[in-house]
Amino acid sequence: MQSHSEFQGPPPGCPAHTGGEGVPLHGPEFAAAPEAFYEHLRQHGPSAPVELAPGVQATLVTDYAAALRVLQNPDTFARDPRRWRALNEGQVPLDSPVLPMMMYRPNSLFSDGAVHLRLRQAVTDSLARIDMHRMGRHVDRVASYLIEQFSSRGKADLVSDFAQWLPLLVFNDLFGCPAEIGDRLVFGFSGIFDGVDAEKANEVLTESIFELVALKRANPGDDVTSWLMQHQAQLSDEEMIHQLIMLIGAGAEPMQNIISSALRLLLCDEKYAGGQHSAGVLVDDAINDVLWNSPPIANYAVHYPVSDVELSGNKLSAGDPVMISFAAANTDPNLSVGRQTLSKRAHLAWGAGPHACPAKDPALLISVQAIEKLLNVLPDIELGVPEESLTWRPGPFHRSLNALPARFTPVRSEYRGAVPTAGGEQAAGNAPVQGGNSKSRKSSWWSGFLNWWKV
Repeated sequence: MQSHSEFQGPPPGCPAHTGGEGVPLHGPEFAAAPEAFYEHLRQHGPSAPVELAPGVQATLVTDYAAALRVLQNPDTFARDPRRWRALNEGQVPLDSPVLPMMMYRPNSLFSDGAVHLRLRQAVTDSLARIDMHRMGRHVDRVASYLIEQFSSRGKADLVSDFAQWLPLLVFNDLFGCPAEIGDRLVFGFSGIFDGVDAEKANEVLTESIFELVALKRANPGDDVTSWLMQHQAQLSDEEMIHQLIMLIGAGAEPMQNIISSALRLLLCDEKYAGGQHSAGVLVDDAINDVLWNSPPIANYAVHYPVSDVELSGNKLSAGDPVMISFAAANTDPNLSVGRQTLSKRAHLAWGAGPHACPAKDPALLISVQAIEKLLNVLPDIELGVPEESLTWRPGPFHRSLNALPARFTPVRSEYRGAVPTAGGEQAAGNAPVQGGNSKSRKSSWWSGFLNWWKV
């Protein structure tokens, strides 16, 4: 992997090389060394022009103080993408891979004012009903199940065998989601985050969530989906669909990245290897390190100036997308001295202001417990390849490892039932459910987990 020190001058793909309007945040160059791109962008000041995908321009905020100003001032910087001037004028390709992550949906993420307050209250009240002890027990069961699928092999890919699946299996329980729907959610969410076959992924995702909403209207249960339906906000089916897309998408993908990135630090970084602290303290510190220095959602929180405005000396036009770089803001050189005195949670990985993540506490609990379970069951686990050979998934929004190979002393499995094979073509996500046809995968992870738990 390249580091920022290896670039002499502007990084590959920047306007100095391409003559484009903004620095491209897509492609393998950015995925390999985003820090170099952020360093170059800082030369423009607190914000700079970027290209999110071919034909999709935006302004990226890289300064911590400027990011807070945008995040905390919804009257000046709105979140409703229907203000997006270039999209309204037909300048944005309708098949752009980033459009599913940026287009308007009737949920609290893409709304303002009284509508936002109503939708967000339904979300926060429903999340507050989660029994954290019950969820913790379920995380332990899911982690045990996933580990058991590969523990006897002595090797695993901690992304495709563990981190990718754990949040989804936990959420299937939290949201009352049956197996045949859960399988398709993986394909849908991974597709829109990666920008790979995003149109199809968005279609499968929406269809799957629609089925879940219809199921819970007919058969409510003790789950977040049912609680949202029962809330006094009286969400419509359309609103339900898009709250769930937001909640599950904003949980599963980022949590996968937190878990895998923290495991990378724990297996690679000398600061954590053989540390003097307890495993729990090490895990907490590694996750905090990730949230500060390599946040799972690196660039997002798109805002639209209500009118022409100046941001720390840079002029921004009304209706032009302004995106927050949580990664660049957290590593802002102007913040380097102050970071030592800031609160441990002063990072922007969870956002800030009225749209700050409402589910950070459950997300942290799930991540910490999952990692601790893995380290306790496989105490001698270590990286299975040279660290420099690790690669990252391309895309403007996330910071996500392609794979994290590991090796360890094999542990004999006590379970002898029929379960899906982890690490295989289907388990790794290499053969996603096309067109929402769950029959193409005869055994799903969720049904496999349920069978395992009943034994």
